[in-house]
Amino acid sequence: MLLMQIDWFFLVEKLSLITTILLISLAIAAYATWAERKVSAIMQDRIGPSRAGIFGLLQPLADGGKLFFKEEIIPTNANKFIFIFGPCLFMTTALMTSAVIPWGPSFEFAGHTVSLQVADINIGMLFVFGVVSLGVYGIMLGGWASNNKFSLLSSIRAASQAISYELAMGLSLIALLMLTGSLSLREIVDQQHGFWNDGYFTWNFFKQPLGFFIFLVCAFAELNRAPFDLPEADSELNMGYHLEYSSMKLGLYLFAEYINMFISSAVMSVLFFGGYNYPGMDWVSANLPAWVFTFSCVSVFFIKIIAFILFFMFIRWTLPRFRYDQLMKLGWKSLIPLALVNMLITGGVILWLTK
Repeated sequence: MLLMQIDWFFLVEKLSLITTILLISLAIAAYATWAERKVSAIMQDRIGPSRAGIFGLLQPLADGGKLFFKEEIIPTNANKFIFIFGPCLFMTTALMTSAVIPWGPSFEFAGHTVSLQVADINIGMLFVFGVVSLGVYGIMLGGWASNNKFSLLSSIRAASQAISYELAMGLSLIALLMLTGSLSLREIVDQQHGFWNDGYFTWNFFKQPLGFFIFLVCAFAELNRAPFDLPEADSELNMGYHLEYSSMKLGLYLFAEYINMFISSAVMSVLFFGGYNYPGMDWVSANLPAWVFTFSCVSVFFIKIIAFILFFMFIRWTLPRFRYDQLMKLGWKSLIPLALVNMLITGGVILWLTK
């Protein structure tokens, strides 16, 4: 009787979507390493990866194979269970954040409505923040379990940096919440339908440019990307919190960082640049087959994500890193006050418009 009550189509739909998102995340993380090396090579007038395959396209597979087959080393005095658990937790939290992102519009298939979102919950943004905060534990546990003072200091730096910039990031989103009235990522995307409506831009970037700037800077700090990459900079603390890691445990940390960059790009596209919305989508929906409309929306969303990933890479090879005191000063004395001012201005404008 219980088996008859299970919605098998819904179960297969969600499992297929989860598997697809997982594979795409891993593929993008792998080829983001290739893209980063190619971008840096172009900016520095070099060739970059070129030996493994055409244009070096097989280089990520070679790097992955190298990490996979290298010897597993666990320091003698390390806490073995936590030493292994740290990178696993970091990787798991990186993948979990993709669950609430709407990758495209819903469509009809075999008499069922298929949603390109694993879980449409009304606190989607809070879920992302909660899971991202858990990722800090993966860094802290890895640095502490290594029983290495440099790893521990780097993990403390990373944790304090993440906590500092999460405050400004959260405050920047309060202003966005005041405009949208929802924490559901699906609703936020739906409110940005198209690009232009009734004489104004629908994308939140045009309504919250300062909020987007604050969120973007905080995203760089959360991802430990240059110029905020002090917790893992070779010149700072001997490589950072994953100093004692080797083989695929190191690979999990490195992969998780690129997956976080992919998900952060998706979140920024959803919150400020309309997600899968684009100019002229209503015409495509009305005049072309449904599958073309869905495919175009998903394609536009991934184009926005790739544009953000490339922007992250350009910044890395353009700006020098901060000193740690400058990094903390920027977070506490500049970004948090700016986010508070933005929140007050947004509240005042909303109050004035609703009179």
